[in-house]
Amino acid sequence: MNFEAIKSIYLFEMARTRRTLLQSVISPVISTSLYFIVFGTAIGSRIQEVEGVSYGAFITPGLIMLTLLTQCVSNGSFGIYFPKFTGTVYEILSAPISMTEILAGYVGAAATKGLMIGTIILITASFFVDISIAHPVMMVLFFVLTAISFSLFGFIIGMWASNFEQLNLIPMLVVPPLTFLGGSFYSINMLPPFWQTVSHFNPVLYLISGFRWSFYEIADVNPLISIVMITGFLAVCLAVISWMFRTGYKLRN
Repeated sequence: MNFEAIKSIYLFEMARTRRTLLQSVISPVISTSLYFIVFGTAIGSRIQEVEGVSYGAFITPGLIMLTLLTQCVSNGSFGIYFPKFTGTVYEILSAPISMTEILAGYVGAAATKGLMIGTIILITASFFVDISIAHPVMMVLFFVLTAISFSLFGFIIGMWASNFEQLNLIPMLVVPPLTFLGGSFYSINMLPPFWQTVSHFNPVLYLISGFRWSFYEIADVNPLISIVMITGFLAVCLAVISWMFRTGYKLRN
């Protein structure tokens, strides 16, 4: 394992975050704070509690997941797309670096950025609502698995994208709606039976439900099923990336 190569890619990607601190860190924190203010005031005044938890505290795991998914997908996709755009990806591919080492560098950096911002959001949320974490170990497990999985998903998007429009298509038009409709701001038990059934086809529901269970021990689906879903999604992403590297998909002229 070429740890020096992993370190070089990782530090280069993390340095980009420091150069774009306002966009990478401050902007998501301000956006999430506005969610708390708007939803906590407008909806929280009408919905006092959801399943025994104050509405502000209830939406906290969903808001963290919303930010985590968006940031991991965006960072994971841009990290590999930009070298493709500038042509420097061929230097990486011609170097004595394996697929595993390339993934560890790019995906590790994207996941770290997501976890860093998610942690800041969690700390920020504590100023607005009272938060309790019933299962800290499971919370960290859901947190880390989700960050890695969606950083891999973002890496796939970056490999697939041929232009900036395609690069932003899924992160902007697909991921946020799935997160909003995955129970970020409500429990699916509040929906009619038909829409409850439809919601179970949304993969993001399992992420938010499992993450919320680690906080308050309330969930729309069994936490074990959530773990299986995340692990399965991670395995699928690894398989797709492995195929992309083997075939040279979108990497060869």
